[in-house]
Amino acid sequence: MTDSKSSKDAAPKTGGWRVWVSWSLIIVFTANVLAALFMPPRDKTFAVSEFAKIPLVFEGRVQPMDSLARNSLIQIRTITQVPLEGNGANGAWGPWEELEAKGGALTERRWYQFSKRPKKLKPTDWLMEVMLNPLKADERYIFVINHPDLRGMLKLQGGVEKSGLHFYRFNDLRDKLENLRPEVMRVQALKAPERSPYDNAVLQLHQSWILYMRLKNTMQPEDATDFAKELDQYLTLAKDVRGALQAAQARGEQLSEEKVDEMIAPIQRIAGRYNAMDRMDPPLVIPPQKHGDHQHDWQRTGAALLEAPQSGLPETIRQYAALAGAYRAGDFAKFNSVLGEYRGSLQSLGLAKELKKGSSEEFFNRMLAFKRSMYFYLMAFLLILLYWANAKSIWRVTAVRLIFIGFIVHTAGLIFRMWLEGRPPVTNLYSSAIFIGWGAIVLGLVLERFYRDGIGAVVAAAVGFLSLIVAHNLSLSGDTMIMMRAVLDTNIWLATHVVVITLGYASTFIAGFLAIVFIARGLFTRSLTEAMSKGLARMVYAIVCFSTLFSFVGTVLGGIWADQSWGRFWGWDPKENGALIIVLWNVLILHSRWGGLVKERGLMNLAIAGNIVTAWSWFGTNMLGIGLHSYGFMDSGFWWLMAFMGSQLLLIGLGLIPLRYWRSFRSTVPPGGDAPTAPGRETQLKPA
Repeated sequence: MTDSKSSKDAAPKTGGWRVWVSWSLIIVFTANVLAALFMPPRDKTFAVSEFAKIPLVFEGRVQPMDSLARNSLIQIRTITQVPLEGNGANGAWGPWEELEAKGGALTERRWYQFSKRPKKLKPTDWLMEVMLNPLKADERYIFVINHPDLRGMLKLQGGVEKSGLHFYRFNDLRDKLENLRPEVMRVQALKAPERSPYDNAVLQLHQSWILYMRLKNTMQPEDATDFAKELDQYLTLAKDVRGALQAAQARGEQLSEEKVDEMIAPIQRIAGRYNAMDRMDPPLVIPPQKHGDHQHDWQRTGAALLEAPQSGLPETIRQYAALAGAYRAGDFAKFNSVLGEYRGSLQSLGLAKELKKGSSEEFFNRMLAFKRSMYFYLMAFLLILLYWANAKSIWRVTAVRLIFIGFIVHTAGLIFRMWLEGRPPVTNLYSSAIFIGWGAIVLGLVLERFYRDGIGAVVAAAVGFLSLIVAHNLSLSGDTMIMMRAVLDTNIWLATHVVVITLGYASTFIAGFLAIVFIARGLFTRSLTEAMSKGLARMVYAIVCFSTLFSFVGTVLGGIWADQSWGRFWGWDPKENGALIIVLWNVLILHSRWGGLVKERGLMNLAIAGNIVTAWSWFGTNMLGIGLHSYGFMDSGFWWLMAFMGSQLLLIGLGLIPLRYWRSFRSTVPPGGDAPTAPGRETQLKPA
């Protein structure tokens, strides 16, 4: 650790090109954030940005079309963009075919291939196509089928291979479902931990297919070619049949059952399609038709169509039909006009709050606060490594500034998300990862404020980046703002127990990553001085004290919540046991240090073991499939968790290597010994 005079290098003294690089990095990263905030996309034809803000109800909550599009694409395709390549005349192959028709040489074709990147549909563009022109959407390569056995079982050919992922069209799979159905029934009968990778691939394809069908039948029947004309025919036919029945009744004429069935048969055929739409359980896009109704009064299009002959056709459905007609015809002027009328209709129905939420959430999605924060943290991490390599303080100062700006963006995203949900910061696993990263940044910046040597900054950047990576992977399961379970629908406990215990998680990880820095610098570099080793030990000790307090208080608060919700304070649930183990492990670390059982190196190894304990309590207990706190088994998450635990065990093993093999102490440890003996080094590292 540097002394107070040399460590307080608030302003770098190095000039020249390094200053230019430093400020260029800060300006470029900040400009990227500001552009997202103040430069919204401009629509050249169809008002896609306005369509993205339209509110609807799906999975129990009001959300904009943009959120539905992003979450659906993540579940179906795993990424939020749909390339137009590989779609015949509609895609990137068209110009190549034109070159060949004109006698173009192969070299020209290759040049065109590598000089022109294929265009991509953004989420809302894709959703508009799915809802308003499903036949065209069926030609997009969106279904991911990577398991070779599943491709073989379905006898799939063609498709598009991109970076090891295999994509197929709806039309490629349409006739293969008969082969898939028995497999789906078999897999659904298995418990989650019993499913093989093949079984998970079968279930994933089935769920993606169902979701796609729900989206296709949201605004109109998927096979509708002129929905506006079909509506008129449906209502006219229903009116005529009702008039004929009323006339016969007025004349006192008794119609036979066969005659009545013959009269209503055409209506029943049409109604059967609408009933099939409703049974698919698509998003609710028909708003309440009376001013002051609640979100529970939103309807599906199919249900509203079935009720239309008796209660009348909602104007919303006619507007959707007009949107579909204009979209297919490429008439963006009419499309934009009808879209404006629809937004006006929502306003007149008293849905201003829903419109505002749709606009706000679309802005939140476009801001990508957490993704942009990752870039700041990653660059800061690299700059700290550069600072340690050449000791130029400007890189450390630049890294701290980048972390601070990233932290502001991270905080803004966290607060915005809380406002959208109307909840405290932690409501599910995804939000816990976001909050753990946020807490780690706070603790890391505090450490860096007192020990200006890059250690606090590098730990903050590393934990912040990794926690946001975890959050990103958790978001692949779909909507991250899901409705709360009834037992969790208590803001006061979410704001106390969950927040406090999550801060305990974050601080335990910080202690563990500080220990990793200790071992990495001592084993592989010559930079771990006596002052630095003692300073790191003080940091870890202080953080573990903080973690012990918050973990203990959070666990007690959780017991009180459990007593109120389930009538018992403690039930030896796996999640409860995991929280208790964190408390006990931190207490073990403190007592081991107090009692002199471990020195600096032993303290670090115990802190790294704390990473394993915390990761298991955070994720592992959720994957067991048992207990009141189980959120479901995640096959991919399980293997990532095992990989993380394995890496921590490896680091502990490295930490147990005798000191004579550590680069920082190789010259101070006598042959066959394990303790430094050179003057001034007696108090440095002792055996664990």
